Amino acid sequence: MLNTLNHLSGASVCATDGDIGKVKAAFFDDQAWAIRYLVVDTGGWLSDRRVLLSPYSVKQPLGRVDRIDVSLTCQQVKDSPDIDTHQPVSRQHERTLLGYYAYPDYWEGGGMWAGSGTPALPAVMQAEVRDALDKVLHERDVRAGDVHLRDSTKVTGYDIRATDDSIGHVHDFVFDDESWAIRYLVVDTRNWWPGGQKVLVATQWIDRIDWDTKSVYVTLTRDQVKRSPMYNEDAEILRDDEQRLHDVYGRPGYWAAAEGVASVDSEADTLPAHNSGPMFLPRTVAAPGAANDKVGSTVPKD
Repeated sequence: MLNTLNHLSGASVCATDGDIGKVKAAFFDDQAWAIRYLVVDTGGWLSDRRVLLSPYSVKQPLGRVDRIDVSLTCQQVKDSPDIDTHQPVSRQHERTLLGYYAYPDYWEGGGMWAGSGTPALPAVMQAEVRDALDKVLHERDVRAGDVHLRDSTKVTGYDIRATDDSIGHVHDFVFDDESWAIRYLVVDTRNWWPGGQKVLVATQWIDRIDWDTKSVYVTLTRDQVKRSPMYNEDAEILRDDEQRLHDVYGRPGYWAAAEGVASVDSEADTLPAHNSGPMFLPRTVAAPGAANDKVGSTVPKD
């Protein structure tokens, strides 16, 4: 199921024996585009300390709820390594944290999560095999300056640059709540497109990010974005909605390779007759006699 960070923001995080705190942000991997940690504000019980909780600890299904259950105790969280979430988190910091919880180093073994597509803990292995594997992995060099985690709250607001101009700014992140992979950026176009419409841009379409200028460069044009279905924040995103979005851009879906299905070829300039659906709002068009840059009447649904 696709979810958004805005829906998780403020959610209560509950251990097996009590409340831990509330979600304030997420740290995501800027190489794999996956959420690696939830930043949880523990409030008064840990003197306003913020802790990092890995998706390895989150109980499924997640869903769009105000509560997230984790398979940890309050004491485990209290005794966890104190990592300053306001500073860059290096691989060394991560290894210390993951090691404390006995979680695998997600960047080892290929795949998004240590050889797996989801943060499922590996089956229990024989003690001698586990110890030998841990020894090999932990003897590998991890540079102190090796930092790949980004704070979602700091990236929110980044300028989105198409090939011909700005198309808006980052408003939210859409992620798969099983794999925790970030699939889309929600782009608010109100500083360029009248009406404040929001659209989705797949992370596959990102060319590069300039962290110094806080700019995300995508392989799209303004005209293509204008043809994109508008995003409805209050509705669930279904696979049919994703397919319709990718068809508009003439791009294959991220799921095509995984499912072994061929992507449907379509012209990038072809717009479906109707964009209404669970995820998309109907497109607004200029009212008769109005200027082209004014938002007019709404195209009625069938």
